Amino acid sequence: MHIALFGATGRVGTVFLHKALEEGHHVTALVRDATKLATHPNLTLIVGDAKVYEDIEKTATKADIILSSLSTDQTTTLTDSMKHMIAVCLKLQINRIVSIGTAGILDSRLEPGKLRYDSVESRRSKKFAAEEHAKTFYMLQQTTLDWTLVCPTALPMGERLGNYRVEADLLPEEGKRISVYDTADFTYKVMTEHLFSKKRVGIAY
Repeated sequence: MHIALFGATGRVGTVFLHKALEEGHHVTALVRDATKLATHPNLTLIVGDAKVYEDIEKTATKADIILSSLSTDQTTTLTDSMKHMIAVCLKLQINRIVSIGTAGILDSRLEPGKLRYDSVESRRSKKFAAEEHAKTFYMLQQTTLDWTLVCPTALPMGERLGNYRVEADLLPEEGKRISVYDTADFTYKVMTEHLFSKKRVGIAY
């Protein structure tokens, strides 16, 4: 499989990248600084900006699937890049896109009809990042693409435990945290086993 990867130098993206390469996949990654990643025969690096359509298209030209682990970084990078990714998928006939979201955009158990970040379940006073993630969810919902949003709760580096719970559109009950390693591993599983099509999926211990 050839994967177009965005966010390869972030925490989840780095772990995902290592696993994908170990499993023999080809990866083309868009990065701002190519020196942050070690060379690998199956890895192609494109230096550019995820907010630029042409850079997204160049990264995805040979791809079978798009994986995005970009964060908001208190900017509109997430929504700007998702708009371009959707357009590129439609142009290049790439049907599958998997992205890392946040537990805040899962459905609220306590206030049906609301997302968690906008309900009594949220303890955050600042909602910009969750709102950006929600916008990407709504963008994907409006497409015919085969998408999945992996939505972890609190995300320490932690350890690779391999024992976690997942639930479509909801955060597993009493879920408090999930490590970067297990999030990346589950994302790889979602991608390779084609799980949770057109769904958000919550993950927590």
